[in-house]
Amino acid sequence: MKPLILIANDDSIYSKGIRVLTEIMSEMGEVVVVAPDTHQSGMGHAITLGEPLRVEKTNDFGDHIQSYKCSGTPADCVKIGKHQILKGRKIDLVVSGINHGSNASIAVLYSGTMSAAIEAAMEGIPAIGFSLANFAPDADFSATKHYIQQVLALFFQNGMAPNTCLNVNIPDLPLDQIKGIRVVKQAHAYWADRFEKRQDQYGRTYFWLTGEFSDLDQRPDTDLHALKSGYVSIVPTQFDLTAYAHIQTLKSWEHETKPQ
Repeated sequence: MKPLILIANDDSIYSKGIRVLTEIMSEMGEVVVVAPDTHQSGMGHAITLGEPLRVEKTNDFGDHIQSYKCSGTPADCVKIGKHQILKGRKIDLVVSGINHGSNASIAVLYSGTMSAAIEAAMEGIPAIGFSLANFAPDADFSATKHYIQQVLALFFQNGMAPNTCLNVNIPDLPLDQIKGIRVVKQAHAYWADRFEKRQDQYGRTYFWLTGEFSDLDQRPDTDLHALKSGYVSIVPTQFDLTAYAHIQTLKSWEHETKPQ
């Protein structure tokens, strides 16, 4: 029996990246696409609570692919895909992407692409988020197929640890210039934010968020270093945000409240 694969993303159901990913995944199993009907980049793990979710069946991927567009966020797409569209069926894998732009380092916390994968992990479903380090809407995804197939072959052969997902980033290079795959850690980096202050035609002030990306990590075993060196990076990712290394340090804060 073919595996059941749910596909989501954050660049919308109309993006080039999700079309490429759907084509790749349709060779490996039964594919169902549930993706946002608008661009949802940078949504993080937001979910829709204050308004209804609307889901509409589409024919964007042809008659052989079951697909739906959703008014919500990437995490919403996974939720409604599991609990409504595929209700009662066992999803073998969730894949998210292919994102237009890297989701390495701190970007994983803002990423709608990775929020879909993390939501699946929270639901007990193995999941992988794929990103290409090129933000252009018409980015060249030709090198991604080879490495996505490699990662998926390894997944189907070895499985995945529970409560985790994979953050896979692919450098923006021709296939013959990509050196291989590295399993690495998330780099320590951040965005130095700036806001551009402007005025609209009515004289009202508004702002555009901008800034510069700052890589503070010189370690050779990080996702940013792997990408810069021409490798595909794989970071095992979890939704448990506990800083285990500091629990013992904070134990001195504990105390018992004595009854009066």
